[in-house]
Amino acid sequence: MGALSLEIRPDWVGVLWFDLPGEKVNKLSSPVMEELEATLDTVAKDGRIKGLVIASRKKDVFIAGADVNEIRGVTDEKAAFESARRAQLILHKIAQLSVPSVAAIDGVCLGGGLELSLACTYRIATDNPKTSLGLVEVKLGIIPGFGGTQRLPKVVGLQESLKMILNGSTVDGKKALRSGLVSACVPAGLLIEEAAALALKAAHSSAKGRPFKPKGAMNWVLEKTPFGRNLVFKKSREAVLKATKGQYPAPLAALEVIRKTHGMPVEQGLEIEARENAPLIVSDVSKNLIHLFFLMEGVKKATGVAGDTKALPVGRVGVLGAGVMGGGIAQLAADRGISVRMKDIKEEFLGKGLAEANRLFQAKVKRRRLKKHEAQFRLDRISPTLAYDGFGTLDVVIEAVVEKLPVKRQVLKEVESLTGGKVIFASNTSSLPITEIAAESAHPGQVVGMHFFNPVHRMPLVEVIRGKKTSDEAAATVYALAKAMGKVPVVCSDGPGFLVNRLLMPYMNEAAYLLLEGVPVEVVDKAMLAFGMPMGPVRLMDEVGLDVAYHVGTYLESCFKDRMKGAPLLKAISETKFLGKKGGAGFYFYDDKGKETGLNPELQNLLPSAKPAPPEGSLQERMVLPMINEASRLLAEGIVRTAGEVDLGMIMGTGFPPFRGGLLRYADTLGAARLAERLSALAQQVDSRFAPSPQILDLAKHNATFYGQEA
Repeated sequence: MGALSLEIRPDWVGVLWFDLPGEKVNKLSSPVMEELEATLDTVAKDGRIKGLVIASRKKDVFIAGADVNEIRGVTDEKAAFESARRAQLILHKIAQLSVPSVAAIDGVCLGGGLELSLACTYRIATDNPKTSLGLVEVKLGIIPGFGGTQRLPKVVGLQESLKMILNGSTVDGKKALRSGLVSACVPAGLLIEEAAALALKAAHSSAKGRPFKPKGAMNWVLEKTPFGRNLVFKKSREAVLKATKGQYPAPLAALEVIRKTHGMPVEQGLEIEARENAPLIVSDVSKNLIHLFFLMEGVKKATGVAGDTKALPVGRVGVLGAGVMGGGIAQLAADRGISVRMKDIKEEFLGKGLAEANRLFQAKVKRRRLKKHEAQFRLDRISPTLAYDGFGTLDVVIEAVVEKLPVKRQVLKEVESLTGGKVIFASNTSSLPITEIAAESAHPGQVVGMHFFNPVHRMPLVEVIRGKKTSDEAAATVYALAKAMGKVPVVCSDGPGFLVNRLLMPYMNEAAYLLLEGVPVEVVDKAMLAFGMPMGPVRLMDEVGLDVAYHVGTYLESCFKDRMKGAPLLKAISETKFLGKKGGAGFYFYDDKGKETGLNPELQNLLPSAKPAPPEGSLQERMVLPMINEASRLLAEGIVRTAGEVDLGMIMGTGFPPFRGGLLRYADTLGAARLAERLSALAQQVDSRFAPSPQILDLAKHNATFYGQEA
């Protein structure tokens, strides 16, 4: 059974249905494209058909895009070019039909799916909240390669098309209508009839689509004059370089293709698009971003546990602790349709938690993600309390109280006394062992870690931590809850620092050692920015909180001794008044809005005089290799199961550069032999804390890789 079927309606409008067998989404794989070409040839030869509607039988999905697995397998530039040209020419047959065509879009319409719809004469979308249109190829390290760079500017104009293509952003049906991307936005139940009516109407009209018309004098200048277009391209390039620091070539390539081909006939521009895309398809950056894509796809399908244990449904959660973290967790849950009972011990604390949740909702209103009444409706899902009223009806309680073991044990006892162990207790601890928190619990199987990262609304990772007695059901439920809250969960076994903090502490600690060696703060941070990190390690310490960094560092040193011996600088800072960004000053100063305003001279006084800095690559090596070394031990201990989970955790939890594919994928590009050699050299030249782990030495001995161990 094929992926396509052609239905001829009584009004002689053909409806071409996409429904890829055995898949939840429609994809433009090579076999599907061949089938599409044959079907289009049939339509072109049938003189009775007056118009063509292209639609999907999948729920909430039009076409998700090209087959990413096929792109992953292309390693030859010539083959990449030929494959792209073949796909372009097939979709171009839609534009060449003698009858009008209408894409009837309900649900996901991304990448090649949107490019297919752009080849149609018209597009209609639904007001379904899951309808999403976009050219997201840059997120895979490539550019739209099925005609998107050529057709989108002609439909929505230069400015809007650059915004969508360079950022890989998406729009819903209503926004697509406002931009002119679609001709109408209708309820899903009316979609096919509206599309067929539009096709019939177009069949009796000489018009071919709706050409873009800029609104307002300024937009006319920017879109229709050489000076205006050059200004748009210049500003767009500056924005791309600021956002990517030149480390992601696809947005710049897309910009250049659009600049070169703007105003060209589509047929001529398509070849340029394919030729510029070919080297990107086979690049390391693209392969690494596709690797991340499949890691994310794996999370969508995973349950967080082995076997067939099912997650319990969660409709009501409790949040213990109404600080910034608690308020952020409550807001996140309420935003996703979950009722929240937020408890603290004082009215003023509850007020702060509600204020934080309201601030986050109002930020969405300001960005036009929500309307005011929608924000208020969601905020009203959070009910504050000073007592445990209503906790017996909850499904999960998320504990976000102070990071002290006795306090966490006490609130766990209180919850258990009221719920009889029927409620799952999820601790948002950043370092305390879940097994220790549950040591005095009457129902330890119901106790699990659910570690959010700050700020909650921005950081995608949630560590789901299993204590020694955590049940599969509790782990699976919290894993599913994290996904329902829009987060990326990674399951960790119980252990000091879990995954992210255990790997992040050697990184920040090494940065502190470099400062004590006379390397300036800004030089240390600049080195890791150049590596691709979203912020430097010194700036990160400010972000985490200097008190928190010292607390976690001291704890990990007590667990791992000399291997994680804390730099004396962190202890010295702990004796000052400086807390980092949350206190307005750390290594840097911060204004009332949290914006960095310059170095703090008082902390500079704790550092030695600046000395000539080592080469940037040496600084990067000093800070990155300890993370790889510790990750090898963490894997051996079974804290996480796979190299992919390490990489997902580091990308989503620390911002480790996605274009490098993750910490251990990057390690595999260096090779175990080189890792062992460089770590051994640093152990001799700097300190024994760099000594290569037995795991890395074993990989080097057998010429193996972290990912190869999983094959």
